[in-house]
Formats: sequence, C-alpha cells, structure tokens
Amino acid sequence: MHVLLQHGLSVFGQWISIAELVGQLCALAVVFLAQRRTLWTWPVQVGATVLLFAVYASAHLGGLAARQVAILLISVYGWWAWTRRRDPVYGVVVRSGRTVERLVMAGAFVAGTVVMALVLDALDASWAPWPDAAIFIGTLVAFAAQGRGLVEFWLVWLVVDAIGVPLQISSGLYFSAAVYLVFAALVVHGWWSWHRAAVRRPELTAASR
Repeated sequence: MHVLLQHGLSVFGQWISIAELVGQLCALAVVFLAQRRTLWTWPVQVGATVLLFAVYASAHLGGLAARQVAILLISVYGWWAWTRRRDPVYGVVVRSGRTVERLVMAGAFVAGTVVMALVLDALDASWAPWPDAAIFIGTLVAFAAQGRGLVEFWLVWLVVDAIGVPLQISSGLYFSAAVYLVFAALVVHGWWSWHRAAVRRPELTAASR
C-alpha cells in the first residue's frame, strides 16, 4: 500500500497517488452499480475502502479513514441483505422510507456527528473534526438505509457530497473533490431511478394479484 501512496501521476498540475486514483474510480463505479441495483455494488465497494483508508489516514483525516472501515463492515451487511431481498425480475426491492424512519435517519445524523466530532477532537485524529465527523456519520446512515432498500439513502449522500467537496480541497485531495462533484450528479440520477422503481413497485404488485 505504501507503494500505491508514493507513486502516482500529475493531472492539471495536481499530483494524484495511485491509491487515491484507483480508490475513487472504484467508488464512482459503486454509484453506477447501486443505481442498477446489482449485487456487484458491494464487492467493488470493498476494494475502494481498502485503498481509500490508506489515502485518508495519510491525510490526517481520521473520520474519513474510520469511514472506510465502517463502509467495509456495512458492505458485508448490504451484500447479505440484498441477496436475501432480491427480486428475480426487477432487482433488489426498494421503497420510500416511512416518516419514522426518516426522523430516525435525521436524528442519528445530527447526534452522531456531534459525538464523533468530539471524539476526533479529543484524540487529535483530524485537523477538521466537524466536517470529518459529519461525513463519517452520514456514510453510516446512508449505507444502513441503502442496505434496507430505502430511496432516501441517495439524499443523505447529497449531504455528504456537499460537505466533502470543500474538505477534500482543503486537504489537497483535488481529484477526490472532483470525484465528489461527479458523485453529486450521479446521486441525483440514482435517486430518480430508485424513486421511480419504488413508485412502480406497488403498481406491479397490484397488477399481479
């Protein structure tokens, strides 16, 4: 991994390590795969986490590094959940979250960010503990909702992207910042795709009766 961090290429005057380049490209692929509700979403995500953990640890962003560990664990759960809940024709079954589920997601994001930021600050594990913590917690909330097939997980990713772009730029990770901008556009399209599937699903169920 040290070799992948020390070697890279320069794009528009900005140096990018191989670990950052390949890790973020894998992360981009995950968005495309998730949009299509394929099980390949999860193994590709696992590969991205390994590379990006090293990238963020070297940039002194403890929250983003810890985020990769959490993603790895949640990816295992998501892989298992999607396998059990797979529709043979339309892919993984998706739906809009209930009001209670949405409130739980929002509450977990706010409370979790506060706690994580205080922990990062106390451990001196990040030079920007608050945005670092928000991205970490937002990722947990988004992946948990994704594993349950909730359409709202895409909206949580939009919040993560909005926080992540300026943080990546300030950390000198310009390629990662550019990837986050691409993520935002893909997330909007992914939300539209899942929302349409969630709306269509009840109609298909009713028609089959």
